[in-house]
Amino acid sequence: MKILIKKLIPNWVKDFYHYSWALAGAVYYGFPSRKIKVIGVTGTGGKSTVIALTGKILEESGYKVASSSSIVFKWGDKQEENKYKMTMPGRLVLQKFLNRAVAEKCDYAIIETTSEGIKQFRHKFIDFNIAVVTNLNPEHIEAHKGFENYKKEKGKLFKIAKEIHIINLDDNHKDFFLGFPTNRIITYGVENKNADIVAENIIVKPEGSTFTVDGVDFSLQLLCEFNIYNALAAIAIGVSQGVSLSQCSDAIKKVGQVAGRTERVIDNPFYVFVDYAFVPISLEKVYQFLKPEKGKLICVLGACGGGRDSWKRPVLGTIADKYGNYIIVTNEDPYDENPQEIIDQVSSGIKDTKKLFKIFDRREGIRKALELAKAGDTIIITGKGCEPWICWERGRKEAWDDRAVIREEFKRIKNKGK
Repeated sequence: MKILIKKLIPNWVKDFYHYSWALAGAVYYGFPSRKIKVIGVTGTGGKSTVIALTGKILEESGYKVASSSSIVFKWGDKQEENKYKMTMPGRLVLQKFLNRAVAEKCDYAIIETTSEGIKQFRHKFIDFNIAVVTNLNPEHIEAHKGFENYKKEKGKLFKIAKEIHIINLDDNHKDFFLGFPTNRIITYGVENKNADIVAENIIVKPEGSTFTVDGVDFSLQLLCEFNIYNALAAIAIGVSQGVSLSQCSDAIKKVGQVAGRTERVIDNPFYVFVDYAFVPISLEKVYQFLKPEKGKLICVLGACGGGRDSWKRPVLGTIADKYGNYIIVTNEDPYDENPQEIIDQVSSGIKDTKKLFKIFDRREGIRKALELAKAGDTIIITGKGCEPWICWERGRKEAWDDRAVIREEFKRIKNKGK
């Protein structure tokens, strides 16, 4: 009934509602973004990691930094877990976050900025100084009624950020973002040597990556090659604020795992990782990096409900079929959809059904993966990362943490074997 009512409400009414709350929040908290430098980070993937790396660079350079991401809210050395199950929280929450950043005497506020958030005017009455884009791939297509609309929503961040634009010159949609007027543009990339910040001499290792920028050596503990791009975006932000490449290098090497982003939970006798990846291209890159040379790759995945990009469900299954030796399709966040139907849709992309296990209960699915694993194997559990909830029908939430469940089930299996 709730979904039906929402569909019957005209778009202009919804827009007025969202805009009004944005204005109310800004007025109530005294337009706090006018008193602090605000950086907006958008893109399909990598936003939280860019924020973590940028925060470290600025902090190591002597600045006090606040940040709002899908993982955590931070104000200097104080932090609170983001339990809203929203990457970019609502208008009042954001204005309250900025108000506290000002009260805590932070120099910068970094905000993970999403297309859905922009569509609902959560960015309104926030004076963004810097806009950053990581990459753009098909996502939220059904919510935005097409990729072009999705891209246009992202572009609105660049339309309002007049000072500095930071753009991935290797991305297919770079020209769109380069088209917005601004005082300064800083580009970054790997393939395109015309970028301002270029990674060269790249070496990707199981424990991280090394590369150079203008002769300065960088060591990155974060796994997967795509994190080099996230590091370059953070370096570009640092450089835009007068931070030297050497200072950026010193800061970046201190960043270990980012919660829920290719995060290693167990490393003996086999590896277990969790990752937030739920977009086809991100999922494939994670699988490519983690697939062991000799052992098996065991994939645990699902797909989000709520009518969110149902087109990609069989695609995710096809990618898992390509790389996984065992595939466990399980529940993720069904919202008001039938969770078993989502599982079936993901499973429809898997042709080799001999390696497929459809297990409704996510804990049981994780337990099955641990039982299948042998020494030298790798388990990768995707879709949730460090999210604190499973979202069910009618707004019901179940407290959850993939990492905690992995450790609990691993301990149970070990004790059972004694």
